[in-house]
Amino acid sequence: MNPSSGRDHRLPTPQIARQRRFRPTVIGPLLILVWAAVSGIATALNWQPARVLELQTQTLFFRLRGSIAPPKDIVILAIDDDSLTRGRDSKELKELAAIQSWPWRRSAYADVIDKLMAAGARSVAMDVILDLPSDRPADDQRLQQTLQRYAGRVTLAALHAASPTIGGGLDQLVHPNPMFQTKPASIGFINYLTEPDGQFRRFGSVYLSRINPDLRRSQPNLISFDEACLRAAKLPFEPPAGDYIFFYGGQNTFTTLSFWNVLYAKNWARLQQQQLFKDKLVLIGPTAAFLQDVHATPFGEIPGVEIHANAIATMLENRSIAQAVPDARWRGICLFFGIAGVGLAIGLVSRRATPRFFLALGVAAAWAIAGYLSFTSVRLILPVAMPMAAIVLSGVSYLSTGAINDQVEKLRLRRTLERYVAPPVVEAILSQPEDFQALLQGRKLNAAVLFCDIRGFTTLSYRLPPEQLVAQLNTYLNAMVEAVVEASGTIDKFIGDAVMAEFGSPVSYGEQTDALNAIRAALGMRQALADLRSRWQQEGKTPLYHGIGISYGEVIAGNIGSLRRLEYTVMGDTVNVSSRVEGLTKNFWTDILITESLYQLVQDRVEVVFVGEHLLRGREDSPTGLYSLVGWKGEPPTLYHQVHEELRCYLGSPPV
Repeated sequence: MNPSSGRDHRLPTPQIARQRRFRPTVIGPLLILVWAAVSGIATALNWQPARVLELQTQTLFFRLRGSIAPPKDIVILAIDDDSLTRGRDSKELKELAAIQSWPWRRSAYADVIDKLMAAGARSVAMDVILDLPSDRPADDQRLQQTLQRYAGRVTLAALHAASPTIGGGLDQLVHPNPMFQTKPASIGFINYLTEPDGQFRRFGSVYLSRINPDLRRSQPNLISFDEACLRAAKLPFEPPAGDYIFFYGGQNTFTTLSFWNVLYAKNWARLQQQQLFKDKLVLIGPTAAFLQDVHATPFGEIPGVEIHANAIATMLENRSIAQAVPDARWRGICLFFGIAGVGLAIGLVSRRATPRFFLALGVAAAWAIAGYLSFTSVRLILPVAMPMAAIVLSGVSYLSTGAINDQVEKLRLRRTLERYVAPPVVEAILSQPEDFQALLQGRKLNAAVLFCDIRGFTTLSYRLPPEQLVAQLNTYLNAMVEAVVEASGTIDKFIGDAVMAEFGSPVSYGEQTDALNAIRAALGMRQALADLRSRWQQEGKTPLYHGIGISYGEVIAGNIGSLRRLEYTVMGDTVNVSSRVEGLTKNFWTDILITESLYQLVQDRVEVVFVGEHLLRGREDSPTGLYSLVGWKGEPPTLYHQVHEELRCYLGSPPV
């Protein structure tokens, strides 16, 4: 072998091929930025599908949290199915005469208000619109007198309505009839804003802030029914920090009593003994299905009067829920940078697609838990649905691009390996259950190492024109590589005109098989070069001869090199011995020498000529037995003798 005879041509190993041909994909990070941008823009623009997803997530949080005991200051007196039925079926009872048919007589409300106030109620709120006089003036007058008696302590309901016309909607503020208005008055609007998911979630004050500005200016003292109730009851409260109602539970979460019980003397006596209404804010409102005052909320459909109760309780206990970032635009910007940062950080934490995917799922789950705890514990709304979707999609993007990248890299690796390694070896490498990169780690193994070098190449390089030399050398090397690959060997490197190959690395088929493959490759190289010489002689070109040395033993295999350049190779004493043995072939006018260690594995299959034990450079204390390889047992040695004689003529007398 002549290391100085030419440039070091190394095998583009899997790692080298990766460095030369593969640049880290930007598709995954770009997709992360896309998901982050979509999430941020959808949030900043309050895109309705995104808004609905967030609201549905909040509904889930409410239901996971479950019902919570409401304050005891609120009692609901329900205009329910039971009251409607009792009034209709109890015509003989004078006490229930006022509620025998719907709409009830105004005197029924007057009687109930009188009784509640007498029982010590703080205030009474009527979730009933009294905008028109009834057909019983005496009843209206009775209610008017009662309201005047408790002026400022009875809250009446007002309504904002949009009446359809040919030219569009006509906003109207429907107030209680002037005959029922007192001084001081307590009047509040019962409207709530319907969210994109069809539910009531926010305080009535949010609705009032969005009605026609001109109409709002004409009525500067508009307040919500809930706030009016608290003012009338003189219960201490602070303006809610957030816009969202803290729902305590579903229907019947608050103490609820049928309206007819207050009118019925026997039941009323019992209620007075229980002091059910003492110091309470009493809400009177419809809950009967017939009256159709049922609305969607996070806890399902509940009557409007119970929505008022939830809103009043929220303000009373200062439990309003607020957006963590109130401005939608800033919320979208925060989401973009947060999701992009998390997605890119996941890519930095792990380089493998599957761990990235599961890490993204873990981050999404952690964010959902954080959102839930923030919602239920500190009553701050963090965007959850969009960030979770974006983070999960980031994981899916990493997984899909990683899978595509793996397939592309495997295809590239296959194409690279198939140029230097036999197809069965390629399949064995690519079908490893563990990552094929594990094969590139440093490890000890037994392998046959083959060195092949052209005899007299340095002299030849001076005699031949460069173009002819390179063309002839490439033809020769191609034939040698084919012989190695067909024998399931691995081309390690080219060193000028020399070829180094292994059998048993990176994949071994067993010691004897690896050794026999090395023999098969050497004999194939002998035959291939003999065929080339015949062709070159016919073409008038200079014939080439080579020497091959093969040894078997322990080597260290792995990725060797610097950060800028790596190569998969083997090293160790066996490599040095093979190189030294190849250099001795010219001493015996032979083209193939094998060592004792290799011969012991193949002796039953090959014919050899023992050429003695020799001291090799670097192993002066341990002679190495060498054998000239004739061929397979049972096959004629014609080519061996032919090459032997030609080398005698080509090399002349062997060196001393």
